[in-house]
Amino acid sequence: MAATILIADDDAVARRLVENMVQKCGYETVVVESGDAAVAALTAPDAQAIDAVVLDLVMPGLDGMGVLAKIREAGLNIPVVVQTAHGGIDNVVSAMRAGAQDFVVKPVGIERLQVSLRNALNASALKGELQRIRHSKEGRLTFADIVTRSEAMTAVLRTAQKAAASTIPVLIEGESGVGKELFARAIHGSGERKSKPFVAVNCGAIPDNLVESILFGHEKGAFTGATERHTGKFVEASGGTLFLDEVGELPLAAQVKLLRALQEGAVEAVGGRKPVKVDVRIISATNRRLLDQVKQGKFREDLFYRLHVLPLTIPPLRARREDIPHLLRHFLARFCAEENRPITGISGEAMAHLSQLEWPGNIRQLENAVYRAVVMSDHDQLGLADFPQSAAQSPSTPDALQHAEPLIVGPAFHSTVPAMVSGNEIPIAPLPSTGTLAMLTSAGEMRPLEEMESEIIRFAISHYRGQMSEVARRLKIGRSTLYRKLDEAAANDPAAGGADEAN
Repeated sequence: MAATILIADDDAVARRLVENMVQKCGYETVVVESGDAAVAALTAPDAQAIDAVVLDLVMPGLDGMGVLAKIREAGLNIPVVVQTAHGGIDNVVSAMRAGAQDFVVKPVGIERLQVSLRNALNASALKGELQRIRHSKEGRLTFADIVTRSEAMTAVLRTAQKAAASTIPVLIEGESGVGKELFARAIHGSGERKSKPFVAVNCGAIPDNLVESILFGHEKGAFTGATERHTGKFVEASGGTLFLDEVGELPLAAQVKLLRALQEGAVEAVGGRKPVKVDVRIISATNRRLLDQVKQGKFREDLFYRLHVLPLTIPPLRARREDIPHLLRHFLARFCAEENRPITGISGEAMAHLSQLEWPGNIRQLENAVYRAVVMSDHDQLGLADFPQSAAQSPSTPDALQHAEPLIVGPAFHSTVPAMVSGNEIPIAPLPSTGTLAMLTSAGEMRPLEEMESEIIRFAISHYRGQMSEVARRLKIGRSTLYRKLDEAAANDPAAGGADEAN
């Protein structure tokens, strides 16, 4: 999914020109004709997510400077590129002081606008990553810090936001690496307990004989080696949130005591003489289906229903591929800053390939792949060769850059060099090449419609260099329809291990 750019200009002709240039750069657009409409598009409760703004400074009513002031008042961290027909130094200084990221003079060329938007989005990604790290360390992480644009995540986020307003026990389920702890921290950071401790415990990493001591504490001399008193995680988290990660790994003996602590709101330390009252909000997580664990006798049913009051299931990355470009942009910005590397983007070929992979390790695997690529790359752009482990994997959907059958196309198609993108399907104009479609088989019979449709889609993916949003727009189909057709083509492709060819 491409970044979405808000364009605000009262001049209809200028508005249309900028819109066309932004779309040619590979972005989605939202267009408004006044400053008031721009503010509404940015601040409405059900407003579409906006990644950057191209703002005209001179407009009737609320002008560009007024919009910048409203953005600042609302606390929005959206990069703004201002444009005006008057390029005086005073205008530049005033706009920059008001919070603008960059400044262009009308009529702006596509190359200049492309660079401005790319730099603005990269700076915004880095700023977002730094803010996310700071919020995480301070226990103030919120849902705004979660990078997602996927429809599959909308219902999950909505449920989590409602849960944050109460103290209801939440059980987060999902594969390893999908961001379960991030959600737990966002629930804590968005609720009334955000100023209190957030204590995370990995239940799968605690030795069986130390589970009770670590969770509930122990008194000095309670067992061999207990040379001093330990309060335990429950008492440590009192007033705040206790996050029990991989809760399904707890031994049955510890499950009994955990259930009692949840029922009575009190814990008894090992070797202690009386229970200690605690006020703790419980959020638990597991990469397994706890109900299956219950059926197998590995997890107590009564404890399951104590924890499973409000379940949240986070979908794997392969079920929300539109998040991959945004995650790549954020990871690239962070690791380039951390490693002091001047890498400016990711090639369209690499972007297309990475967006098609299964990612069994989910977001954590994607993050590590970008980290390795940034450290090991010798170039200022990341290409497919910088992701050797990922390049070796077969995509779940075919793409013309790697696994497509050869197309009958003009010479220009074979000689083109992959364009570069900066992390989120950035600035790419379509290739000027043309292709031809063979409609008859070698025997003179019509080719199946399905086969020709698949070939057209593969050619479009290569023609627009992996820009899936642009491919869907040009073919006049939805992105979900595009991915579905690719999945069907992969399933029917014998070379990819799909169904056998029809006789």
